[in-house]
Amino acid sequence: MSTENLPQSPDQPQRKPRVAVVFGGRSSEHGISMVTAGAVLRAIDRTKYDVLPIGITQSGRWVLTADEPERMAITERRTPNVEQLAETGEGGVVLPVDPANREVVYTEPGSVPKALGEIDVVFPVLHGPYGEDGTLQGLLELSGVPYVGSGVLASAVGQDKEYMKRVFTSFGLKVGPYVVIRPREWEQDESAARKKIIDLAGDHGWPLFVKPARAGSSIGITKVEDLSGLDDAIAEAQRHDPKILVEAALRGREIECGVLEFEDGPRASVPAEIPPPDAHAYYDFEAKYIDSTPGIVPAPLTPEETADVQRLAVDAFEAASCEGLVRADFFLTEDGEFVINEINTMPGFTPISMYPQMWQASGIGYADLVDRLIEAALRRSTGLR
Repeated sequence: MSTENLPQSPDQPQRKPRVAVVFGGRSSEHGISMVTAGAVLRAIDRTKYDVLPIGITQSGRWVLTADEPERMAITERRTPNVEQLAETGEGGVVLPVDPANREVVYTEPGSVPKALGEIDVVFPVLHGPYGEDGTLQGLLELSGVPYVGSGVLASAVGQDKEYMKRVFTSFGLKVGPYVVIRPREWEQDESAARKKIIDLAGDHGWPLFVKPARAGSSIGITKVEDLSGLDDAIAEAQRHDPKILVEAALRGREIECGVLEFEDGPRASVPAEIPPPDAHAYYDFEAKYIDSTPGIVPAPLTPEETADVQRLAVDAFEAASCEGLVRADFFLTEDGEFVINEINTMPGFTPISMYPQMWQASGIGYADLVDRLIEAALRRSTGLR
């Protein structure tokens, strides 16, 4: 489907495609999703598209929100939340589950449901579980509504760092040393699970990075310098996900590369480098979003290194069967080898985020980037493809 051939009845004037921007969500990245949504809402061409902002509260309720992107910013080092923008405290938005009907309905207790009209495409800017991980994508597939970004499988793979690494390894991409601790392992034998981690440190040295296996935005991650900090790091990661991932530290430079789907296939942006932040132990949540530690765009790499990381970024995109967009994160080790750390199928998407910055340096501005993603989603059908 394209914006030029949306179905019209003979007696109706041509209408603009309607984009539902869905944001917030139940994950710990709720606030960052709102910041991303504010930027996307500001950038969408209102002469070309109608826009319907839909927020998902932290309890999971879908609500209509004010179309006021200026209220979706970080203020006084605090992120916003959907409840602050919800138009009512009780009403809810219901998406269709019939592929023949794309009409969104608004309901309130004791009131007749109100039809809000059809939507033609969803721009889901949710980060983390219950949105970026294939769950929302599955709902949209059932509804037959096109959407921006990767499908169910790629979204799930991109969210679960264990299976992401397994997929990359099977396609010949190099990943760093790691171990996974599943909740059942921890519940049945904590000492054996802890020994797996200590053995990783014995083989590769300290520090280690302890992470939730299915979270993003560097939330819940701890850099552990020695055994004394391990238990607290495990507890912090498990606050966000019962399954945790522990990685050996890789010595080298952090390099990122954006991938964007064009009509003829995915292409890579110029890469960026994330320098070690002065006030932080590593590139954590506060360094990314609160203090806005700047990256270096383009990264100071040789032409050969640039071509290598661009090729690997596209390889990662293809390995996970991604669509739309991806940010691929690498380490350039001291021996000159690129090791992939992870991909993000819905990366941070504010104008100061690295993904838009890399495409800006590649000749595609923020508003154009948003438009290209919507157009790509409209061209793509739901279902098996």
